[in-house]
Amino acid sequence: MAAFTAKDVQALREKTGVGMMDCKKALVESDGDMEKAIDFLREKGLAAATKKAGRIAAEGVVLAYNNEEKKIGVVVEVNSETDFVAKNQEFQSFVLDIAKTIAASNPADVDALLAEKLLAIGENMKIRRFERVEGVVSTYVHGGGTVGVMVHFDADDATAANEKFKAMGKDVAMQIAAMNPAYLDEASVPADV
Repeated sequence: MAAFTAKDVQALREKTGVGMMDCKKALVESDGDMEKAIDFLREKGLAAATKKAGRIAAEGVVLAYNNEEKKIGVVVEVNSETDFVAKNQEFQSFVLDIAKTIAASNPADVDALLAEKLLAIGENMKIRRFERVEGVVSTYVHGGGTVGVMVHFDADDATAANEKFKAMGKDVAMQIAAMNPAYLDEASVPADV
C-alpha cells in the first residue's frame, strides 16, 4: 500500500475538484504519486475540471446590485479565466444571479455563498469577494466591471428618493473609484502611516 496522508488526499481534491473518496482511491491506485493520481482520475472521467482548476481565474467582472425597494446593496467580484468569458452575456447574467442571491440570503462569506444553489457555467470561475449592505446605498462600477464601489448613506426614504441625492450619491461613488482612498477619515489612519 502507498504511503500518503490525508493532506495529500485534500491537495488532490483541491487540484481536481473530485470527491475525497475518489481522490483516496486514485492515490492508492497510483502508489501515492500525485501526477499519476490526476491521470487516473482523468482516465476515469472524474477530473474533467483538472485542467481548468490548474489555470488562474484572473479576469472577471465587478457588479453592483442595488435593490432600492428592500434597501439592500451588493457589490460582487467574480473572476473568470479569460476576458472573453467575463464579457459573455451568460457570465454577466450569472454574476447578477450571484448578486441577487447574496441580497436575498445574506451569506456570511464566500464559502456560505457557494453552498447556495446557483446557476452553473462550465468555466473556470472563482467568486473572489462580496459586500452586502442594508440601507440607502449608491453604487458605481467603472471600466466595464473592473472597479466597483458601494457607498452607504445615513439618509431617510424621502432623501433617498430625491433625484439630486441619487446623482450626488453616484458622484461620491465615482470619486471613490477614481481616487481609491485608503482610509475613510482621519481617525481610520494608523499612527505609523
